[in-house]
Amino acid sequence: MAPQGAVCFLEGRILLHPTAALIVWLAAVLATQHLGYAGLGTLALLLIMSGWRVTAVWWRYLSRSRWLLLALWLILGYNTPGDAWLDQPWAPTLEGVHEASLQALRLIVMLGALAWLFEQLGRDGMVQALWGMIRPLADEGGGMERLVVRLSLVFSNIDRSAQTVSWREMLAGEAPVPAGEATRISLQMPAWRWRDRGVVLAAGCALCGVLWT
Repeated sequence: MAPQGAVCFLEGRILLHPTAALIVWLAAVLATQHLGYAGLGTLALLLIMSGWRVTAVWWRYLSRSRWLLLALWLILGYNTPGDAWLDQPWAPTLEGVHEASLQALRLIVMLGALAWLFEQLGRDGMVQALWGMIRPLADEGGGMERLVVRLSLVFSNIDRSAQTVSWREMLAGEAPVPAGEATRISLQMPAWRWRDRGVVLAAGCALCGVLWT
C-alpha cells in the first residue's frame, strides 16, 4: 500500500547542506572503527563542544544503551584470549579489558555522532539528507519519492510514546498519517555551496588519513 502524499522540492539555504551533514556523519562513523583512544577522545571532545543540546541527546542515548554497553564489555572482556587481569581466575583478560574498553568507547562516540546528526537536521533535515543521497537512483515511476514519504512518516512517529504502529508497518505504507500532518511533504532542498563541498572534502580526506595510518 503506497503512502498518501507526494514530495515537492523547493530551493532554500541553510548553514550546511543536509546531505553534506549526512556524509560527514558517515565518515565519522567509519573513522571510529579505526581510531584509538586519542582519536576517539578528540572526536568526543568535538561532539561535546558542538553544544549542550547534542550532549543532552547523547546522554539520553547512552542511558538507553547502558545494558548493551555493559553486555558488550563483558563479552569482549571475558572472551578475548590473554593473561588474566590481576592474576585472578574470575577476572577478564588484560587484552580483553583493552579490547572491550576500546569497542565500548567506539560505540559511545558513534552514539554521540548520531545525536549530533539528529540534533542538527531534525526530521525534515534527515528526509532531505536521505533524499539527497538516493536522488541519483530516483526513477520516473516515483518509487524513491514514495520511500522518502514513508521514511518521513517513520521520523514523525518515532518519538510518539503512544504510537502502536510498528516501524515495519510505517515503511510498508500501512501506518496512518498522524493527526495534523499534511499529506503533501514539502522539502526545501538547499543548493550545494563551496562551503558544503569543502566540508565534505575535508571529511573525506580525514577519513582517508585515518584509514591509511
